[in-house]
Amino acid sequence: MRKIIMILLLMTIIKSQAQDFIPLWTKGKMPNSKGLIVKDSINNERVMQVGMPGIHAFFTSIQENKGAAVLIIPGGGYHHLSYNISGFQLAKWFNTMGINAFVLIHRLPISPDLKEREKAPLQDAERAMRIIRKNAVNWKIDSNKIGVMGCSAGGHLAGSLGTIKDDFSIIGDEYDGYSFKPNFMILISPVIDMGKETHKGSLENLLGPNPSAELIKKYSLQFQVSDYTPPTFIAHAFNDKTVSPKNSLLFYDALLSNKIPSSLHIFNEGGHAIALRNNPGSTNLWTNLCEQWLMEINILKN
Repeated sequence: MRKIIMILLLMTIIKSQAQDFIPLWTKGKMPNSKGLIVKDSINNERVMQVGMPGIHAFFTSIQENKGAAVLIIPGGGYHHLSYNISGFQLAKWFNTMGINAFVLIHRLPISPDLKEREKAPLQDAERAMRIIRKNAVNWKIDSNKIGVMGCSAGGHLAGSLGTIKDDFSIIGDEYDGYSFKPNFMILISPVIDMGKETHKGSLENLLGPNPSAELIKKYSLQFQVSDYTPPTFIAHAFNDKTVSPKNSLLFYDALLSNKIPSSLHIFNEGGHAIALRNNPGSTNLWTNLCEQWLMEINILKN
């Protein structure tokens, strides 16, 4: 009983830091579910298990609202979600620019409730984008200025949203008619490849211990880039020992080949810990560069 009370208390603390928590699916309508009861589990600012996927909304004030929005996907190797450092903190930074932010809490592919593990995170991400677009008018958001951001494995899911066209989130309700395609992507230290340059933990958690060659290629995002893919900003560190910067290079090469307007920054230092502040040397410039890039692609005005 004490453990249950602590979990409920932690969920309350998380939700109190955002302005709203919006569930993605109505009861009994969540796709790819076996119908098992999965309880939310949180430990040390990490969501370890997701029973109710949803988005935490961070709205700007009416006066500061620039009419843009971003869906933020926390990292965690598809094992957990580091919701604060790669979620809530980033949302508050976007708010300082007048951008509305939504932090995604998606089902983890290691959940025992899933029928097809690799589809669940993308199903939730697609649904989140559809919810934002459906409510864009009420929330004073331009439906053509809704992007996605992700760090590490969150960068892989964000990149999947902008490259994989498969519609995994149709359930026959009023959200189905809205596009889930992001208008821009921001990828920080992203996992891109599911081949030799991959992050092993992300690979195994998402695709399982023995994925087929077909599945590996489908989720190796450098092979999925097309004219469908939106403009992309990428930041990575040369000395990242967890997720090789070759992942970002592979993705940027594919963006170049498909003539997608994009910006790549490989910083000398930062490891696998590029954050909003206290980065070594020039790595601290990434936030300024990102803001300027958002102006270049007309998401923000100069």
